[in-house]
Amino acid sequence: MVAAGEPMFDPVLVDRFMLGMGLVLILVLARELRNAPGKLLVLMMTAFIDMAGLFIIIPLVPFYVVQFHENGETLFGLPIKEGLLTGLVVTSFTVAQMLTAPFWGRFSDRFGRRPAVMIALSASTGAYLLFGFADSLWLLLLSRVVQGAGGGLVGVIQAYVADTVEPQQRAHALGWLSASTNLGVALGPYIGAKAVKNLGGLDLWPGDEIVAMGNAAPGILAAFLCLLNMVFAMFFLKESVTRTPKDRMRPSIMSAVSQVLKQPKQPTSRIILIYALAIGSAHGINPLLALFLKDRLAFDKDSIGYVFMYIGSVSVFARVLLLGRAVDRFGEVRVSRIGIVSLSLAFLMMPFVHSIGALAFVLAFHPIGMALTFPCMTALLSRLVPQADRGMYLGVQQAFAGLCRILAPLLYGNAYDLLGKGSPFWCAGSVVLATLFLGIGLQKFADADRVQNAK
Repeated sequence: MVAAGEPMFDPVLVDRFMLGMGLVLILVLARELRNAPGKLLVLMMTAFIDMAGLFIIIPLVPFYVVQFHENGETLFGLPIKEGLLTGLVVTSFTVAQMLTAPFWGRFSDRFGRRPAVMIALSASTGAYLLFGFADSLWLLLLSRVVQGAGGGLVGVIQAYVADTVEPQQRAHALGWLSASTNLGVALGPYIGAKAVKNLGGLDLWPGDEIVAMGNAAPGILAAFLCLLNMVFAMFFLKESVTRTPKDRMRPSIMSAVSQVLKQPKQPTSRIILIYALAIGSAHGINPLLALFLKDRLAFDKDSIGYVFMYIGSVSVFARVLLLGRAVDRFGEVRVSRIGIVSLSLAFLMMPFVHSIGALAFVLAFHPIGMALTFPCMTALLSRLVPQADRGMYLGVQQAFAGLCRILAPLLYGNAYDLLGKGSPFWCAGSVVLATLFLGIGLQKFADADRVQNAK
């Protein structure tokens, strides 16, 4: 364990290393872009900018919560401990997203993907500004709710990809898309850390009076990126579906949700449940990872961005260089199983980390697992549901994932407070590993769909 006040590493060397890794990522993407379908490039750029803005602030949220908590702030007067309070604030985004994702999916089926994307970006811009100027826990909470209620881009952009790419190539295309988002994950925290350190105290007004952004700098910067993204999407993002009047024969959102609960043995239900349980655990661990590393290795709000940049960097490499080749050789189902094992190992080994080197080794299993699991699950789901309802079903998948994102931070946050700092990782690893049983028999459905599409 690192002693209090003892530096973990040379900041100059870390900056150079991270800058070098970022340049390598960009070079790898630039080289591999020749293999990516041209119609995906606009989506990839939109997703990259959106995720970079989001991850400017995500790693900072736990530290802002702790700061307010240590200053005596409470959430509506409730005596909530640090770990659970962090989980509640992080979860607020997911609650709003869970409740609205299926409706935005259906909206995009009926009125087009492009309007849904523009609404989501508008909501995010306002949410980032609110985050930047939040001076209390409840305003911090409100900023996360506003962004979540905007619907987000995940399900809609996944539907965009499914609209424009052949079924056999969807896992590849979703891998490309998630590579661009993970480049945003890699660079966003680094930009956020630099915004806190360098932009916050910058005098923006000439003369004697000092006008500085202060702690609002990350939120303002994220909002600015989101505005740029809106302009980019307005000019370059083309519609992928034909708008049609409401079809009364389409299944309702509630019937689709009910099918997952009442018929869990159906392949679409199992895919949704695997996706939800695994991604819920992964996202539920993220805020507690910051607190765990603060205690174990003395990471703070200026250095935690490096951890998320490392995760995002490995994830980009895995999606660009590994996912497509693995799917070509083994198929989506088998590759997703490898990913599940890798993700569970990342969690199960984390309590044994006591050095930077061990952290780097264990963390690598996390992005590799996510890269191999989630694009494959989404590609399978998009192939097994009707095309006219694709947006809704992908929204339902995000809703179930949202429910797990709500429960996981609460459960893991309580475990962190009551059972010890390593317990959330044991719980998450066990849950993810158990999803292997839900995938038994999925291969035959994937093979049958491949044969049908080949005819």
